[in-house]
Amino acid sequence: MRIGTPGFIPARLTEAREARRIPSKAALARRLGMSATTTSRWEDESSDQTPDNAALVRLAGELGVRPEYFLRPPFHSNRPTFLRSLASTLVRDLDFQKAQMHWLQEISFVIGHYVDLPEVDIPDVLDGASYTQLRDEDIEEIALRLRRHWQLGEGPCGDVVAIMERIGIVVAAIPMNTTKLDGLCSWSPVDGRPHVLLATDKMSFPRRQMDAAHELAHAVLHQAVPEEEFQANLRAIEQQAFRLGSALLMPSTTYPKDVRHASLAMLVSLKERWRVSVKAQIKRLSDLGIIPEEFSRQLYKLYSAKGWSKGEPLDQHWPIQPPRALRDSLNLIVENNVRSKADLLATEFTISSTDVEELCGLPPGWFDRDAAEVVSLKRHPGDGPAVHYGDSEVISFPDRRPHPWSSRSS
Repeated sequence: MRIGTPGFIPARLTEAREARRIPSKAALARRLGMSATTTSRWEDESSDQTPDNAALVRLAGELGVRPEYFLRPPFHSNRPTFLRSLASTLVRDLDFQKAQMHWLQEISFVIGHYVDLPEVDIPDVLDGASYTQLRDEDIEEIALRLRRHWQLGEGPCGDVVAIMERIGIVVAAIPMNTTKLDGLCSWSPVDGRPHVLLATDKMSFPRRQMDAAHELAHAVLHQAVPEEEFQANLRAIEQQAFRLGSALLMPSTTYPKDVRHASLAMLVSLKERWRVSVKAQIKRLSDLGIIPEEFSRQLYKLYSAKGWSKGEPLDQHWPIQPPRALRDSLNLIVENNVRSKADLLATEFTISSTDVEELCGLPPGWFDRDAAEVVSLKRHPGDGPAVHYGDSEVISFPDRRPHPWSSRSS
């Protein structure tokens, strides 16, 4: 029999610690001023010790969650989380990403009780085959099939994040506080909906386009990959995702026709049209066999010599629109008096308001502000007739004499 709080779930403590980038159980113990042995036992599934009520409240305060957080099961899926794991990436940064993904899935699950998110529209492009059987030409054909299915045409792609939300993928973008993390893709353990979390730290619109297309490619090609295969075949899986992402952004049937000659100046010009980085275009031209490998290496060297690894021309040319689905859903819930902001924080969300705001793309302090009141204009005799456009009412007003106390210039 466990001692302490009945129903306490050790995995939730691990998740919250990782979400706060606390690197170890000992580090958490130091922050709490407790014994490392005690906090280690709290995270141990086989231990019969859990925090008592006072310790639970203290733990929740330190980790920025409600005490009820530790009593709800975590959103851990049997499917792998696709992240671009690098040898130089700290384990605690990768754990942070995965913990934030679990929180994103939990938020969308809550919102899904009140709002019908778009149906997932990802066609089965493998036709019963395994991803391991795909050749480069298969991936090129899949990109064209997806563009036709989603009615994207064959020209420059629109905002990939907006497309992902339209086809039912939940997307969030947050700072990762490191330049070594990009994006990750995972599936909800409840309804199987794909979720994508993007990093904003080194963001430009062309970069986000490629990052988003890369994660979209995982959602299309790799949803059935088991965890052990992901770890064993990471390199091949990542190459496939990059190839499909590039093919989605730069279709083989149209993009090459715009490349009159491969030079950095030409690629900057094409960047303005296709909204894809110069570096990604060099790789695409090499993959399609339009330029030889030796020439692509020369372009990369010239690219580095110009200092473009730290920032390319036109990087800040386009505004970056944040994901909207979760933000708009929460606004809809509150504005229609389905649940109040206080209700949502007190009963639905067990993480902090700041975390919810960040993951949903809400402005800071959104939960602290009252919902705006809708004020109706007062009608007067002589006002024009109301004209209805759908649910809206447009009223024409005649010219009015100024009030006696209004001032007029002579």
